[in-house]
Amino acid sequence: MRYEIKQDGKFKYIEEGQGEPLMLLHGLFGALSNFMPLIEHFKQTYLVIVPILPLLELDLLHTSVGGLQKFVQKFIEFRNYNNIHLLGNSLGGHVALIHILKSPDRIKTLILTGSSGLFENGMGDTYPKRGDRDYIRKKTELTFYDPSMATEELVNEVFEITNNRLKVIKIIALAKSAIRNNLGEELNEIKQPTCLIWGNNDTITPPFVGKEFNRLIPNSELHFVDKCGHAPMMEVPEEFNRILSVFLAKQKTPAATV
Repeated sequence: MRYEIKQDGKFKYIEEGQGEPLMLLHGLFGALSNFMPLIEHFKQTYLVIVPILPLLELDLLHTSVGGLQKFVQKFIEFRNYNNIHLLGNSLGGHVALIHILKSPDRIKTLILTGSSGLFENGMGDTYPKRGDRDYIRKKTELTFYDPSMATEELVNEVFEITNNRLKVIKIIALAKSAIRNNLGEELNEIKQPTCLIWGNNDTITPPFVGKEFNRLIPNSELHFVDKCGHAPMMEVPEEFNRILSVFLAKQKTPAATV
């Protein structure tokens, strides 16, 4: 499935369907393919929006989770979206958290899956090795419960990014920024209904991270999915979409009775 990437001003994004906005923020090595089953399912009832985050296009000074949040805020204001269901995976979840803490007004609900912001293993103890495809394959496989999810296409995408010296520097800058930017003390300020969908076999943001988000975010619910790693919307799309559908249905404003 190919989606038209639209451009409005300096922003590139996908917009499919109609209804309340459901905005998806991808992670550090995220691609549109990560969200395809989700887009296909929810574009029937929502306006599904995927901004293309400038992970590796910002200048080095602004290559941080804070810099990405400012980009998302400008995008939302430029497009004048309101009542947004904001969903983030991995680093995208971290950006969503910073955004809802700084600019909650236009956000209706928050959905986090494998989000950083409290704790993450990231690339582990080592940084991406340029030119080492086996290393990249192994690290990509660790994202999933089922290593066969790390297809040649996915490995090639990551390999291409990590084989560029400047891109690697920016990846490291983003990863370090995420680790430094711990939101634990601020999460109790989030007032929006929040849905946490976590893989029981996530080794990057393990299950205890989901439990801690659930403890710290007041109006939150936590769902664990078995045989699933760091990207539930990719690995178990049907279960992910089912959980999210039930959550979103609860947020619908009841029709006024005459």
